Amino acid sequence: MSDRTSEHQKTEVAAAWAVHAFTASGAVLGFLALVAILEGDKIAAFMWLGLALFVDGIDGTLARRVRVSELTPKVDGATLDNVIDYFTYVVVPAMMIYWFGLVPPGWEVYSAACVMAVSCYTFANLDMKTADYYFSGFPALWNLVVLYFHVLQSDPWINLAVIGICAVMTFIPVKFVHPLRVRKLRKITIPMTVLWAATSLRLVLIHPSTKAVEASPLIFWLWVGSSVYFAVICVWRSIHPEPDD
Repeated sequence: MSDRTSEHQKTEVAAAWAVHAFTASGAVLGFLALVAILEGDKIAAFMWLGLALFVDGIDGTLARRVRVSELTPKVDGATLDNVIDYFTYVVVPAMMIYWFGLVPPGWEVYSAACVMAVSCYTFANLDMKTADYYFSGFPALWNLVVLYFHVLQSDPWINLAVIGICAVMTFIPVKFVHPLRVRKLRKITIPMTVLWAATSLRLVLIHPSTKAVEASPLIFWLWVGSSVYFAVICVWRSIHPEPDD
């Protein structure tokens, strides 16, 4: 084996470990979100969760590109990803529900416990993803659920009802789109994902004392429009599954 080949292999292995480290950074971001929650800074908590969501959104693509499973066979990237996802998608949002009183008084512990309990099924479910890369059942996106609570400033009783509905949907094989992996409509879905992310960032930064629709109506309705787009896809594909995509 030539020195040049050896150096190339070392570079590839280093790149694979760098992707693992990038994935692991999600745990740190989740911890910083917890710190922000304990300090009562809801906006900062959402910002850290947003960064964790960004990491999770692209680390899989990076992992496949640099062939992490082949170059680091003793490290299961999928397990690492699931551990961090449970922390940032479930535990931290459950803490937000409890700490910020997003549900009626007396329901905080029960709601947070429900979120964490039902999500265990999501991450243990071997059929969580369909052949066409949709999620089957509510995919424990509690970080997005609390984001909608925050932006819409919804009533605590409505929040409680939504949590209950999402918990039930965890066990029902309705389809939820994976915006980066579902092939059909990808040319539309990815720009809509970018639009949703950009408008979400702007709306999160609005002070909770001000209604988002009043502070930035154009951004708010663009955000609503992009949200409706994803909702329509999920409903349509749940009613009309096309596994050959």
